[in-house]
Amino acid sequence: MARKMKTMDGNHAAAHASYAYSDVAAIYPITPSSVMAEATDEWATQGRKNIFGQEVQVTEMQSEAGAAGAVHGSLAAGALTTTYTASQGLLYMAEAVYNASGLGLPIVMTVASRAIGAPINIWNDHSDSMSQRDCGWIQLFAEDNQEAVDLHIQAFKIAEELSLPVMVCMDGFVLTHAFERM
Repeated sequence: MARKMKTMDGNHAAAHASYAYSDVAAIYPITPSSVMAEATDEWATQGRKNIFGQEVQVTEMQSEAGAAGAVHGSLAAGALTTTYTASQGLLYMAEAVYNASGLGLPIVMTVASRAIGAPINIWNDHSDSMSQRDCGWIQLFAEDNQEAVDLHIQAFKIAEELSLPVMVCMDGFVLTHAFERM
């Protein structure tokens, strides 16, 4: 059977993969990951189901720290949970990031890697994800959009099996906004 190829940008590709395995998505849009949160919210509003046949509950928070707290709460209730962030948003979550690994929470978070340099920098680099490299999370880095999809599927399996949080890191503005066949 031939596989159906589809062309889409990395934001939508990552969102499709994470949505498929999530019960809850706690979102707070931050560029360049905003499209992931927006797509997730749109699909939930339309009643789209995850691969388990359940509707995904999307909660828009007032900050990245709020999204991190909501992720902790939903996981404590037993729901597979995801969120999306980048740059200063990840730094704003830092306290919760360390707590998640210490508590063994199987979070999957997509990081659209972006510079954290002051005053504002939208260039791609991994200074955001690298700032959290010793926080106890498994970090997976995608080379292209197909790999971003594949890594999200693996991330949910790894997180559940090991009871550890996983970051799927993809190049902000490079992969997130690039259209590729996959």
